[in-house]
Amino acid sequence: MDTNRFADRHIGIASEDMPSMLDVIGVSSVDELIRQTIPSDIRLKKALDLPEPMTEREFAEHVAELASKNKVFTSYIGMGWYDTVCPPPVLRNVFENPVWYTSYTPYQAEVSQGRLEALFNFQTVICELTGMPLANCSLLDEATAAAEAVTMFFATRSREQVKAGANVLFVDENVFRSTLAVILTRMIPQGIEVVVDDFRRYAFSDKVFGAVVQYPDGNGEVVDYGSFVSEAHSRGIRVAVAADLMSLALLTPPGEWGADVVFGSSQRFGIPMFYGGPAAAYFAVRDEYKRNIPGRIIGLSVDAYGRPAYRLALQTREQHIKREKATSNICTAQALLASMAGFYAVYHGPDGLRRIANRIHAQAGFLACELEKFGYRQLNGNYFDTLRIGLPVHVSVEALREIALECGVNLRYFDCGQIGISIDETTQATDVGTLLYIFSGAAGMDYLLKDNIPQQTYFDAKFARTSGFMRQEIFNKYHTETELMRYIKRLERKDISLAHSMISLGSCTMKLNAASEMLPLSRPEFQNIHPYAPADQTAGYAEMIENLSAFLLEITGLKGISLQPNSGAAGEYAGLRIIRSYLESIGQGHRHIVLLPASAHGTNPASAIQCGYTTVTVCCDEKGNIDLADFRRKAEAHRENLAASMITYPSTHGIFEAGIREMADIVHACGGQLYMDGANMNAQVGLTSPGAVGADVCHLNLHKTFASPHGGGGPGVGPVCVAAHLAPFLPSHPLFGDAGNAVAAAPYGSAGILPITYAYIRMMGAEGLTDATKIAILNANYLAAGLGDAYGVVYTGSHGRVGHELILECRTFKEKSGVDENDIAKRLIDFGYHAPTLSFPVHGTLMIEPTESESKAELDRFIEVMKCIRQEIAEIEEGAASKDDNVLKNAPHPEYVVTADEWTHPYSRAKAAFPLEWLHDGKFWVNVARVNNAYGDRNLVASACAACEIS
Repeated sequence: MDTNRFADRHIGIASEDMPSMLDVIGVSSVDELIRQTIPSDIRLKKALDLPEPMTEREFAEHVAELASKNKVFTSYIGMGWYDTVCPPPVLRNVFENPVWYTSYTPYQAEVSQGRLEALFNFQTVICELTGMPLANCSLLDEATAAAEAVTMFFATRSREQVKAGANVLFVDENVFRSTLAVILTRMIPQGIEVVVDDFRRYAFSDKVFGAVVQYPDGNGEVVDYGSFVSEAHSRGIRVAVAADLMSLALLTPPGEWGADVVFGSSQRFGIPMFYGGPAAAYFAVRDEYKRNIPGRIIGLSVDAYGRPAYRLALQTREQHIKREKATSNICTAQALLASMAGFYAVYHGPDGLRRIANRIHAQAGFLACELEKFGYRQLNGNYFDTLRIGLPVHVSVEALREIALECGVNLRYFDCGQIGISIDETTQATDVGTLLYIFSGAAGMDYLLKDNIPQQTYFDAKFARTSGFMRQEIFNKYHTETELMRYIKRLERKDISLAHSMISLGSCTMKLNAASEMLPLSRPEFQNIHPYAPADQTAGYAEMIENLSAFLLEITGLKGISLQPNSGAAGEYAGLRIIRSYLESIGQGHRHIVLLPASAHGTNPASAIQCGYTTVTVCCDEKGNIDLADFRRKAEAHRENLAASMITYPSTHGIFEAGIREMADIVHACGGQLYMDGANMNAQVGLTSPGAVGADVCHLNLHKTFASPHGGGGPGVGPVCVAAHLAPFLPSHPLFGDAGNAVAAAPYGSAGILPITYAYIRMMGAEGLTDATKIAILNANYLAAGLGDAYGVVYTGSHGRVGHELILECRTFKEKSGVDENDIAKRLIDFGYHAPTLSFPVHGTLMIEPTESESKAELDRFIEVMKCIRQEIAEIEEGAASKDDNVLKNAPHPEYVVTADEWTHPYSRAKAAFPLEWLHDGKFWVNVARVNNAYGDRNLVASACAACEIS
C-alpha cells in the first residue's frame, strides 16, 4: 500500500487479495472481468482528464486555501437563512459522528431505533410549535415544501372542484421569491395556473383550489390571516402557510387560526447557513391528510413482545410503492439535519426557545426605535425579527452599503431603495451597536450604544402566543451538555451504520465517507455564508463549484450542469423539466410520453407524472434486460408524442445491457430524449459514461457514487448534467434574474456538502476513480460467485457477470421452509448486519451492492453469514428445526429476550445470539424485537402525546 495514495485508503481490496478473488470468479485479471461485464462499444477509449490526485495532507491545505477566499460577514439578509448557534455537543456528537452520518434511511426499524427516536422528536417539535396534529420527518427545503403542499392540495381536491376544473393557485405577493420560483416550476406542467396578488384584496373564484401565504411575510411583517383563511375555507379552498419556526415560540401558531398545512425551514434550529443548504424543511398537516402527506413519517408501534418501537409509518404512500400514482417523488430528505434540529430543541427546551426568540425580537424592536431617532422609518407595523427600513432623503443606499461593508455587515437591499435587517440568534448587543453605528454614520450622526437592550414586545397582543408547547419530558430533562451527550450516545448505540459493518443495500452505494472529505464541512468559512452574500465574499465557493462542475462533466461526458437539485429525485425532476422546456422551445411541447422499463425505480414514474408526462411501461425479458422489441414497438407507436425514455444504467437488475446504444438511437429517431438515471454511476466512472451511451440528460447522486454520506435519509445532492442543446434550460434562480426551472430555494442547493465530493475527486484522481469502479464490479462478482450456489443469482449479463450489484434468489425457500426474504433480512441483524435491499426490483429477492470500500475480509465474513443463514433454512426444510418457531421467524433476538429468565424456544440462546464464534467479539445488540408494522399503521402515533407531558 502506498500510504500517501488516498485511493489505497478508500478502496478496501489490497493487491494481495486480488489473485484469490479472481480465481473464485474465474477470470485471470480485473480487466478481463471488465471486458466480460461492460459492452465494448461503450467503454471509454481514454482516461478521464482530471487533475493529478492530491494526498490527504495536500487536500487539507488546498481546501484551507479555498475556505480563506470566502469572507464571513455578519449577515442580516434573512429571506429564509439566518445565522444560528449549533450546540457544540450536537455538532461534535451528531454532525461529525459517522454513526449518525453514515447510516441509511431507517427502513430496517430494528437497527434504526436511535435515529427514529431523534426524528420522532423532530416531528413532535414541529407539531408543538405549529399547532398541527401531524408532521413528517423532513422535506428538502422550504421552497420544495411549498410545492409539495400545493401538489397535495391539487391531488385532494373535492369532487365538486374537480368537476368545476378548479386549477388556480393563489400565492401572496409577499412569499419569498425563491419559494414562488419553485412553485412556478412545479405547478405549470401539472396544468395549474398560479396567480400572485395581495391577499388583502384578492377575490376568490370557483376556480381556486389552494392558497400559499408567508408568516411573517417575506418583508418581515406579521399580518393577520384569520379572515382570509375563513373566507378560503368557506369556499372549500385550502391554505398552506410558510412559517418562521423560531417566531412560533412567540407568535400564535398557524394551526390555531385554521391553516391546513404549515411548512418552512428548521435551519434556525442550530443548522449553519451553508451557503444555502442543507437544512431540513418541515411539513405539518391536519389529520385528514395523513395518507396524502409527502415524505416519511416516524410512528410509534410495538415489537413482537409488545414493547414500544419506532418505525416508518404508512409506507404505502411512498413513491417506491405508488409509482405513477404517487403524488410526490420525494425519496431522500434531510434526516441528519432534522435530527440535529430536534436535538437543538431537546437541548434548549421550551423555556430556552422562548428566551432565544424573545432576545431576537427585543433586539429588533430596540433597533427599530433607535433608528427612528436618526430619521429612518420602520415600515413593518408588526414584526418578529425583520425590519424594513425607509431611508431619509439625505441618505443614499450606496453610502449606507459602503459603511456596512467596511464594518463586515451584509444587509438586505430592496429594489425600491429600502433596507431589510433580520436579527438572529447570534446577534449580540455589540452587533446592535454596530448596526446603529452604520445607520447613524450614513445619516451624518454619531452613535454609541450605552443602554442595555430592554426585553419587551413590539407586536400587537392579538398576535402573541398564549398556548404552551413542548411540555413533554424529553424537552425538559437534557439541558446540560453531560446529559445531552449521554442521551445522544444512548440513541447512537441502537443503530447500525458503516461504523459497524458493511451495508450492502443494492442501488444505494453505501461506500466510505472518508474523514478527510468530511472535515471541511465544519469550517466556519463554509458554514457561515449566506446564499445571497455578494460574489466577492464567496470566491472560495465559486472556485470549488466551477472546478467540481467541470470534473462531473468530464466524468459524465456531457456539456452542461446544475448543482441546484438537493436530492436524486429533485435531479430527476429537473432533468425531465429541462427536456420539457427544450421541447417547448422547438415547437414540440405536445410531446408527453415517457417510456420506462418495468424495473425502473419508483421515483422515475413519480417524477415523470409530476412533470406532466404520461408514462408507458416497457417489458423486461426473462434475463432482466429491457425487451428491445417491445421498446422499439412502443417508441414507434408513440413517435409523434414521445418526449423521453428514462433508463437506469447499468440497469436496476445490475446488468450492463448490450442494447443501450440501440435504445438511444430508437428514442432519438422518434424525436425523444434519452434520460439516464444516475443511481448506478458507481459502475460507470472511468469505464463508460452517460455521454458515451448516447444520453441527453443524467442526474447524479453525490450521496451514492461520489462519497457524500446518506445521513440516515439525507442530505443528498442530485446534480443534473445535460448535452449541449439542453444547457440553456438548466435550473436558474431569481437571484440571478431568471427563475427558470428553479427546483430548490438556494442557487446551488445544498452547497454546504459539495466539499465532500470535491475532496473525493481531487484525492482519488482519474486512476483512483477508475480503480474504484473496477473494484466495485470485482466485489459484486466475488459475492455472486460466493453465494450463487447457496442462493442463486437472478440475473447476469451475456457472459454470466453482474455489474456492481447482484440480486439473490430467495423466492424458492418459502414453500418448504416458510422463510421469505424479510426473515433473512431480520436474521442478518443477529449477525450485526443491515439487510440488503428487499424485494426491489424483483419481489421476493435481496439486492446486494458491496461497493469498492469493503475489504476482502468483510466480504468473506458476509458470505459466511449468508451461508450460515442458508444452512438454518435447510434445517427447517429438512425438519430439523420447527417451521413456526425458529431462529429466522423470531429474528432479530434483542438482548432483553436472550437474557430473560424464561426461554421457550426449541433452539438455544447461543444459536439465537451467537451462531458464529466471532460474534462473541463485540456483538451488536438490538434493543427491540421484530417491529409490528400493521399495528403501527392501524394506530398511528407520530408525535409524543399529551400523556407524555411532565407534571
